[in-house]
Amino acid sequence: MYTPHTLGIALFMMITSAICWGSWANTYKGVKNYRFELFYWDYAVGIFLVSLILAFTMGSTGNDASSFLNNVRSADSNNITVTMFAGVIFNLANLLLVAAIDMAGLAIAFPVAIGIALVVGVILSYVQQARGNAALLAAGVVCALVAVVLDGKAYGSLAIAGRAVSKKSIIVCVVSGVLMGLWAPFVTRAMTHGNTLGPYSIAVFLTLGALLSCLIWNIYFMKRPLVGEPVSFAGYFSGPMSGHALGLLGGFVWGTGMVFNLVAASFTGVAISYAIGQSAPMVAALWGVLAWKEFAGAPGKAKLYLALMFVFYCLGILLVAKANG
Repeated sequence: MYTPHTLGIALFMMITSAICWGSWANTYKGVKNYRFELFYWDYAVGIFLVSLILAFTMGSTGNDASSFLNNVRSADSNNITVTMFAGVIFNLANLLLVAAIDMAGLAIAFPVAIGIALVVGVILSYVQQARGNAALLAAGVVCALVAVVLDGKAYGSLAIAGRAVSKKSIIVCVVSGVLMGLWAPFVTRAMTHGNTLGPYSIAVFLTLGALLSCLIWNIYFMKRPLVGEPVSFAGYFSGPMSGHALGLLGGFVWGTGMVFNLVAASFTGVAISYAIGQSAPMVAALWGVLAWKEFAGAPGKAKLYLALMFVFYCLGILLVAKANG
């Protein structure tokens, strides 16, 4: 199993992870006239396939106990079940996030949802295991919450410019964020209790759980969509090849980020890897503002709120990392 042997390599993997997590949604933004519920089937296949590919390549170097198949054979079945359940929770959270991107854009959906996920994740981690500086953790949580509020106010300010503003999209972001913060503790348990799963095995079973749960979550949203009319599988099979290709690419990008983050954590520790990975919303917001022009023509107040959101979110991440460092 490949793991980084220097801080430089680990840091490269963590930064790559943040870029991947903050950039994969561009593949959906690049699809024209194709519903996210249909796009998501290819995305879910993509995250599982790339996890499997990396497990049988990077995760299978050598034939020691830590290599992918040997690790799976020796791991507790309960840890495999827990990891797949984490994938089920993640998948619902991610589906809601894609729906929110469809409604509100990258610059709003990502920071709000993942900011809330950061808050929930920090609180749950501390409840499970009271480690780290409580004062710094609390300050980091407050900064993340302020960033979420500022992003919401930036979105609300778009109404002044005559842009459509949906309260429903903010509610979807909040629910997505809460769920996004719930799956990580299950993964942490599988990596630390009993006969544990390694990073490559975690990625495979997490994404397998996500893919299988599409039979529940995605079919539900196809029948009862958050945006637009219900869609059928006929729309998937008649969909554009570009839509299928971009869905797979989006899955490959996110899945690569997931594996790199987990592998880097084996060198730096989960706290630091998690904190750097959570800078992904800043990457997504930059894509939304600079590439997709989601705030073009917005009033100065909206841009000020957005700039302050960046400041408070970065400060929150630094405080959480420092608290656990």
